[in-house]
Amino acid sequence: MRRSDRCRDAGFVTAESAVVLPVLVLFTMALVWGLVVVAAQIRCVDAARSGARAAARQDPPEAVLRVAREAAPSGARITVTREGEQVRVTVVARPPLLHGLPVELREEAVALAEESLGAPS
Repeated sequence: MRRSDRCRDAGFVTAESAVVLPVLVLFTMALVWGLVVVAAQIRCVDAARSGARAAARQDPPEAVLRVAREAAPSGARITVTREGEQVRVTVVARPPLLHGLPVELREEAVALAEESLGAPS
């Protein structure tokens, strides 16, 4: 390889690095954000299930909300409703880190009220 060929190629590595490095950083940030969102979704599932379990046991409404809030992501909205023999707990939360996105994490859990278990139909 001639000396003039080496001198011409010397700046390409710097230019390629300047293009590739920001792309890698953005890709890594997107992966981390995705993992945080999945973890928040799992917390919503856990909160809805534990709230539904407490509501099915006929715990007081304050206790049901407290149990669900302990498991839910911060700032989550929790609603508890009863439809006949079923209790439904809904947990809605905004994804962490990027609050500007119009995305909500939502999870519901339904349980049969215990007083209706074993009751004659």
